[in-house]
Amino acid sequence: MATAQTGSGKTAAFLLPIIQSFLSNTGDLNSKSSKCQPNALILTPTRELTIQIYEVAKKFALRSHLKVCRIYGGAAISYQSQQLLNGCNILIATPGRLNDFVNRGILDFGEIKFVVLDEADRMLDMGFRSSIENFLNHPTMVSPNERQTLMFSATFSQEIQKLAGTYLNDYLFLAVGIVGGACKDVLQNFIQVSNNEKKKTLMALLDEQSSVQGTLIFVEEKRTTDFVASYLSSTKYPTTSMHGDRFQQQREEALRDFKNKRMHILVATSVAARGLDIHGVRHVINYDLPKDIDEYVHRIGRTGRLGNEGKATSFYDSSRDRNLAANLVKILEQAKQNVPRWLKDDASESGDYVSQSFGGYDYREKNKNSSFKTNVQNQPEQIPDDEAW
Repeated sequence: MATAQTGSGKTAAFLLPIIQSFLSNTGDLNSKSSKCQPNALILTPTRELTIQIYEVAKKFALRSHLKVCRIYGGAAISYQSQQLLNGCNILIATPGRLNDFVNRGILDFGEIKFVVLDEADRMLDMGFRSSIENFLNHPTMVSPNERQTLMFSATFSQEIQKLAGTYLNDYLFLAVGIVGGACKDVLQNFIQVSNNEKKKTLMALLDEQSSVQGTLIFVEEKRTTDFVASYLSSTKYPTTSMHGDRFQQQREEALRDFKNKRMHILVATSVAARGLDIHGVRHVINYDLPKDIDEYVHRIGRTGRLGNEGKATSFYDSSRDRNLAANLVKILEQAKQNVPRWLKDDASESGDYVSQSFGGYDYREKNKNSSFKTNVQNQPEQIPDDEAW
């Protein structure tokens, strides 16, 4: 179970050792058969993240004999099926499409050496938990002693750690840097604004910028995504959008247009909050704050990646966002950034100050009778701030 800040290179942390293992032990790899039997399975919560990890894996495995495949919803089943049946060593998948192919008898887990849950805390919430259990307990899945199970995320709350631990055996917990919090390279600002004033405030904020290129705007509801994107597109700002109700081709086109700078602004729901590495995101705007603090950390982590500076601005409406106040104060203090007085007041009034467990430590450490092995590195209370990385 490994955790590190957003943008720190967790994808490479699991892909490179897996690829190296396969290149060093070619005799363990499966050969072409009547059905697909991948050697490594990497599960992700979103289609876009599946595509991204696939592209990175293809680069790392370039000119080797390893075959990398991807399967996700919204794309042609016949094409993906043919790719699998041509042989697959490393499979990156979303749970829904993976379940479909397993039920069709196209693939099984008889040759699995590695199972990776990327954004594991999201994968183990109520939306994906039953699917994960079905895969790990599938009749063809090799036993836990014959495979390695890995979980990666920037956030691991105590509750998620307890749940994740039921799928692991005598596991190591690895924490790198100040985890569970926001990157210090992201300048965080908050603007108090009521819901009916957000549109006007957004326009004023964009007008103040010397350039809006590379602006990622997060909203909570799909209909708000379309509303904000249409409004901005009718002005001087080229804007595109993505959310769960758009066709997969539209989602991929929107992301591609934003990456290629054809569109300067991308408006999205939290479907774009996790794991996506979009070069050149200069400013993240939370038009709506999310319902939980972990999602906030992941959202603003789309900027300020790999040592680059970024900026995040969040619209704060006390009537709906006060439950986040205490944990926002903690995030800002941890990153040594300015905390608005009004936000501290809201945090005090909520009576829930610093209640959130951000997962920067192994919760088993609190249990003196635990017999588990633990490997925790660079915990914030153990090292100077300037040494965290």
